[in-house]
Amino acid sequence: MKKISYHIIGYVFLAAFFLSSAACKKEFLEPKPLSFYSPAESFKTPGALLNVLSVCESSMRLEYLTTDAPIITELLFSEVSVHGKTDAASPAQNLNLQITPDAQLNNGSYNRIGWYWDEGYRAIKNANTVISRIDQPVYDSEAQKNAILGAAYFHRAFRYYGLVHQFGDVPLILTELEGPKLDFYSTKREVILQKLKEDLEFAEQWVSDDVQRGAVTKGAVSHLLTKVNLALGLFDDAITSASHVIDGGRYRLMTERFGSDMSDPARNVTWDLHRPQNKAIGDNKEVLLLTVDRIDVLGKSAAGSALMYAAVPIWWNNITTPNGNRGTIDAAGIEIDQSTAYGRGVAQARSTWYTTHMIWENAGGDYRHAPGNWMRMEDIVYNNPNIKATDSYYGQPLQLYNSSGAILCTDTIRGWFQWPHYKVYIPDFVNVPSRGGYTDWYVYRLAETYLLRAEAYLWKDDPVNAAIDINKVRERANAPLLDAADINMDVLLDERNRELYYEEPRKTELTRIAYIFAQTGKAAYNGKTYSLNNFSDNNFFYDRIMEKTDFYNKGVKTNYGNEYTMSPYHVLWPVPASSINANTKGVINQNKGYAGYERNVPPLAVLPD
Repeated sequence: MKKISYHIIGYVFLAAFFLSSAACKKEFLEPKPLSFYSPAESFKTPGALLNVLSVCESSMRLEYLTTDAPIITELLFSEVSVHGKTDAASPAQNLNLQITPDAQLNNGSYNRIGWYWDEGYRAIKNANTVISRIDQPVYDSEAQKNAILGAAYFHRAFRYYGLVHQFGDVPLILTELEGPKLDFYSTKREVILQKLKEDLEFAEQWVSDDVQRGAVTKGAVSHLLTKVNLALGLFDDAITSASHVIDGGRYRLMTERFGSDMSDPARNVTWDLHRPQNKAIGDNKEVLLLTVDRIDVLGKSAAGSALMYAAVPIWWNNITTPNGNRGTIDAAGIEIDQSTAYGRGVAQARSTWYTTHMIWENAGGDYRHAPGNWMRMEDIVYNNPNIKATDSYYGQPLQLYNSSGAILCTDTIRGWFQWPHYKVYIPDFVNVPSRGGYTDWYVYRLAETYLLRAEAYLWKDDPVNAAIDINKVRERANAPLLDAADINMDVLLDERNRELYYEEPRKTELTRIAYIFAQTGKAAYNGKTYSLNNFSDNNFFYDRIMEKTDFYNKGVKTNYGNEYTMSPYHVLWPVPASSINANTKGVINQNKGYAGYERNVPPLAVLPD
């Protein structure tokens, strides 16, 4: 099998590779050295390398925050959410029709698949710059050098962990490329994961927890290593790496009230945990890694969350009173100002019935679903000041039906669903009406580490220990505890959704679990077994979504006419055609189900030179 030679021949392919959403035009292939680090750029101090890593840190926040945040695409390729924009043809809803290698793959009006490809490799490029130049500065100690190298390994591993569960086999780049490269080949996912494990185990020894918020911590390294160990089927190793975080003495679940709003007796620790001003404070012992987004620190480069724009329904339009009058408006400063309180939502991430109802059937007193934290449409009232004097329903809770059973909301996909207010409520001091202001955002926190260790125990057929870890998370949330006899992957995935909605990249995690079922041949809770031999045709990812969704392949159409469809091959996304086509001396493989798959060659089974 041919190995890759990473020789340097110019900047031609780098531009096409890292900006693959652009069209492959002649002028696009002309050398543009100033677009990248020049050979003369100085990396003679540790601070210079840390500055490069800070670019990797900054790009993390763009996944979760800003309008059209890429995380929305992760959510809609799962059972937890769909794209709720119903007045246009462009949103990713009819996935069978719209998701192709040469379609719009990095456009907020369509989807952000291409962002993960572009930004993933851009961050890998930056991490590789640090790794390749690690010997250039003079350090105070070997430990300082290894800590910087470990952080760079983390950032590279963070991106590759996502890429191999979004796109499968992808090109593996382990050195800084200072010139063009037109002969990339895809490398087997398992080979990439094994390299990530090796790098993270080094990083785990040297990266410190005593770093500024936003920087890579030892806890974050062990957390990502746990995910990689799970993906490799090394369940004992996953338990060990997760235990390093859980039992290391540095981190703990926040079980008591803390930070701001403590004087409000109507709130609880779940509310406190997700307040913007509480995420980075020293009292918060649960955060392993977060991304910093504050206008007073970052200035114009801050992103702004837009969370109340993305994850909240259009409660302010197309809902009439039983008397037939427009009942709600989004104006700020009016007598009943609900825009400031809840945001001017547009439902880009429209939660499914599974997210809003099914997982809460036995909620008990779960703080995550409690009044004040969780919003129901009936918690909103008719607030249109123009009907105050003429319609008795002014100030009264919204109704979906009138007394005759006629529906009062003209678009229930976009305008009528529940949402986790405690998580997406970000006060907005810039936009009127509110869209969601600036906030730090969790990338990893200890609650997920518990759920990852519980998953490892499940793969080892140890539901007793799995239940202990899941119940740690549930106990903090004041949820009823679960019996070991009831624990399976279905229960675990439900708990991940309750705890990590809009935090975890859900498609990536579902695909990882689907791979493990296919690798191990273990029967899933649905009674089925899976194989890598036909992974894109028959997989747990698709079966899980079809089991839970009330949208995909159920005949549901938007007001515009888009039908929500999905297929098993969506377990992996299409590699952008522009990257494949620009790679004229090599072969970047396409995934099954997409045009170009027929030109694939066997992926590399060894590390590149």
